Amino acid sequence: MGSLNRWWIAVAGVCLQMALGAAYAWSVFRIPLTKEFGWTISEVTLTFLISWFFLGVNSFLGGLWMKRVGPRVVATVAGLLWGGGVFLASFSAHKLWWLYLTYGVIGGTGLGMGYIVPITVLVKWFPDRRGLITGVAVAGFGAGSLFSAPAAGWLMRHVGLLPTFAYLGIAYGLIAVAAGSFMQNPPEGWTPEGWTPSAKHISQRCERDFTLGEALSTWQWWAICLLMSVNTMAGLSIVSQAAPIFQEIGKASAATAAGLVGIISVGNGVGRIFWAWVSDLTTRKTAFFAMYLVEAILFWRYHSISSLTVLGIVTFIIVMCYGGAYGITPAFAADYFGPRDVGSIFGLMMLPWAFAAAFGPYLFAYLRQINGNYIQALYLIAGLMTVALILPILVTPPKSRSSEEEREIAGQFKVEVVPGDSAER
Repeated sequence: MGSLNRWWIAVAGVCLQMALGAAYAWSVFRIPLTKEFGWTISEVTLTFLISWFFLGVNSFLGGLWMKRVGPRVVATVAGLLWGGGVFLASFSAHKLWWLYLTYGVIGGTGLGMGYIVPITVLVKWFPDRRGLITGVAVAGFGAGSLFSAPAAGWLMRHVGLLPTFAYLGIAYGLIAVAAGSFMQNPPEGWTPEGWTPSAKHISQRCERDFTLGEALSTWQWWAICLLMSVNTMAGLSIVSQAAPIFQEIGKASAATAAGLVGIISVGNGVGRIFWAWVSDLTTRKTAFFAMYLVEAILFWRYHSISSLTVLGIVTFIIVMCYGGAYGITPAFAADYFGPRDVGSIFGLMMLPWAFAAAFGPYLFAYLRQINGNYIQALYLIAGLMTVALILPILVTPPKSRSSEEEREIAGQFKVEVVPGDSAER
């Protein structure tokens, strides 16, 4: 398969991620659901949290299943589950448990299984642009709400609340299944014509493909988890409190703050592509160090910013750094552990990420509540990012083991599903 075809696979991967990333538009349903059925805000919001929990869990399971049946099957099933879950949510009138089961559990399972597919496939098709291509893929996930949110608003005004779930579910399913049909791995040993890795990138890549069990036995797997989790705690703390931050620190009105939240959300997608591109030009660890350094400097000065314009720009940059970790980490995992099992290896990294994503914003909000301002919380994050600068400096590619050591590891970790990935092709 030629290089032209791999770009079509990349386009399909972005379309698949955008269909799945429509889940980010959940907030448009919050007020209509509370008004129509009398559910509380927390009850409605729990639907989103359930779906995100199942996304984290099933990213790992989807990566494992892909080794058995291949990416096309997993993408198709994921599209049917996500679209089907949203469609079935249209029957949840006065049945909150049904909304949790359909949109939350069934839909969230589809989200997780599908999210990992384009990332796994594209790192194999683009060894010459690993960082950039994974950045583009995960940026597609973040961009899904740009189209689904206005579409949902239009549908609710014209056909009503619950029928909107039905129409959107059908659309999500069709797009995801169609895009998923393009998901396939390159032939064994395939590389882009005329491409050879530079000496700089060879030194930052593993010597062989690791199984999931072997990857878990290395300190590098845990270090990369920590790199992504620390960055998530910092960035998501700001994202979760952006509107009140603009009002309290920048003295913005509620309407202006809401508009700024929309603007900085673009930084999430832009950062995923930009920092992934930077990691291709330099190395993954260099890009992570640069992100951490930028965040540390900005967090130390954040509370003293008096200009709303400057505050908006600084927040945009922080959100870019937050998104950047999602663009770099899949390529980082492929560099250090090989592309063969990157689906399950990176997928399992989403579990510690989920804890960081919950704990960071909760602690940030708690410190704001007890202190009456964000100063202590911002200093805490600034200190965390400063200390964490040592992490990307220390992390290095894992070394190959002897055959005896490999057999010992294989006996300790019984998580590898199938040696090789011939079913994926």
